[in-house]
Amino acid sequence: MPEQLRDDMREARRASGMVWARFAREAGFGEAYLRNVENGNRSVTAGVAAAYDRVLRTGGTFAAALHGSGAPGATDMPWDQPGSLTVLTDLLKGSSVDRRGFLSAGAVLSGSARSWSKALETIGPTRTFSAVLHGPALLAHVDDRLDHLRHLDDELGSGEVYQLARSELSLIVRLITSRRYDGPTVDRLHAMASEAARQVAWAALDQGRPGVAQRYFDGALRASADAGDPVSGAYGLSFAAIQCYSTPGQAGRAVSLLQTAQQQVKRLATPRMHAMLAARTARALSMTGAKKECAHQLDLARAALDKGTHDDDPKTLYWVDYGEIEMIAGSAALYLGDPAEAVRRFEAAMKASYPGDEEYPRSNAIYLARAAEAHLAMRDLDATVAKARHAARCVGSVDSARSASELKRLREKLAPHTSHTGVREFLQVG
Repeated sequence: MPEQLRDDMREARRASGMVWARFAREAGFGEAYLRNVENGNRSVTAGVAAAYDRVLRTGGTFAAALHGSGAPGATDMPWDQPGSLTVLTDLLKGSSVDRRGFLSAGAVLSGSARSWSKALETIGPTRTFSAVLHGPALLAHVDDRLDHLRHLDDELGSGEVYQLARSELSLIVRLITSRRYDGPTVDRLHAMASEAARQVAWAALDQGRPGVAQRYFDGALRASADAGDPVSGAYGLSFAAIQCYSTPGQAGRAVSLLQTAQQQVKRLATPRMHAMLAARTARALSMTGAKKECAHQLDLARAALDKGTHDDDPKTLYWVDYGEIEMIAGSAALYLGDPAEAVRRFEAAMKASYPGDEEYPRSNAIYLARAAEAHLAMRDLDATVAKARHAARCVGSVDSARSASELKRLREKLAPHTSHTGVREFLQVG
C-alpha cells in the first residue's frame, strides 16, 4: 500500500494544479520534505496523509488508506441493502458530491472491489441471474430494455444510453423500495440494478466522465453483492478495469480488479465468462509490460472459448467470441511493442468474422485506429491511411469520446508524415 499511496498522493496533488510552493505552504510542511515523501525517501506519516486530505479535500481517504481503515475513495455507507439503496438514490438525484475528484480511478475502484469481496463473503449460497427467471412480466420487460441498451451502445455509442440507463436504474430502485417484491424476485431486481448501474458507468466513461463512472461502478458492485450475484459484479469489474488501465499508472490496479473478479466467480462462471475475464486481464497486463503473463492469459481465453457456449451463459456476453479475443490480442501486442504481431492478430480477428462495421462500429473504430498505428510503426503508410480512413468512417457514425480520442491520437502520430500524399489528404479531410 505505501508505494501505491505515494503514487495516489502525487497524482492528486498534480491534478489539483497547485504549484509546489503553494501546496507545501497550505499543507504546513516544507516543500523539500514533501518531495521526499512522494519519492519514497521519507515515510508517509499520519500528519502528512491528513495534510494531503485537508488541502486536496479528499475526505480523509489518504489517512484511511495509510491505516488500512476503509476503502480508498469509497463512501462511508455500509455495504448492505439499505446503504446501497441510499448510494444509488443519491446518485440518481445527482446529490452525491465527489469530494475525491482528484483521486485516481484505480484507488477508488480498488477500494470498492475489496468491499464487494468482503460483502460477498458474508452472504449465503450464491445465486446467478444469467437468464430471465419466471416472475412478474414487468421485470422481464425491464430486462429486455437493458439488453436493448447494450446493443444500442454498441451501434450508436453512449450519448443516448447514459440517460436511458439512468432511467432504467431509477425504475428498478423504485420497484425495490416499493416493497412489492420479496425473496428471489427482489434479488433479481438487485442484479438488474447492478447491470443498469454498470451501463450508466460505462456510458459515462465512454463520454469522458471518469468521476461519474467510478461512482456508478461502485453502485453496480453494491447491487451485485445485495443480489448475492458475483457474476454481475465480476462483469462490472471487467469494465471498471478498462477505466483503470486507461488511466496512466493504474494498469496494475486493473490487473488486481480482474483477479478479484476471477476469484469470486472461479466456480460459478461459464467458460465464456472465464474467456472474457482472461482476455481483459491480458490487456491490462500488456499495459504493465508483462509479456509472458499477457500471452498466458490470451491462451486461457482461447482455450475457454474452445469449450463452446453454455445454456447458462450470461446474456451480457453475446460479444465475447474469437474475433473479440483477437482484437484484444492485437491491442496488447501493439502496446508491448510488437506491431507485426498486432497486425497478425487484427487480421486474425477479421478472419474470425468480427462484425465491426455492422454491430460494433464504436469498438471497431478503436481497433482500426490501433491497426493503423501498428502499420505506421512498420512504415507501411498506405496501409496506415487505409485503416485510418476506415476508423474515421466508424467514428463518424457513433457518439463516443473514447473512439474519437483514439482517432485523435492516431492523427497526432501521423502529423510528422505529411510528405506522404495519403497521410496529408487524410489529415486535411479525414
